[in-house]
Amino acid sequence: MGWLWAIIVGFVLGLLAKAIIPGKQHSPLWLTTIFGILGAVIGNAIARGLGIDETSGIDWGRHALQLAAAVVIVFLGDMAYSMMRGKRQRA
Repeated sequence: MGWLWAIIVGFVLGLLAKAIIPGKQHSPLWLTTIFGILGAVIGNAIARGLGIDETSGIDWGRHALQLAAAVVIVFLGDMAYSMMRGKRQRA
């Protein structure tokens, strides 16, 4: 069940990150989901380092860090995807 939640959270975070980033992103949905999963993992690690990984109630700080990490990863990952895709098309 943990993997299913990871995929769902990654999907949602990836889509939210794509909505936040201005302009059009070219990475496919499956790759955006993977970027979202990575953002969740990195956001959790940062939250754990700051000591806010488990609080009473809703963990807004942890969720904000997950989303911020997902935005950065989706942005950088889409740039890398676009660059690699552009090189393949030119070759």
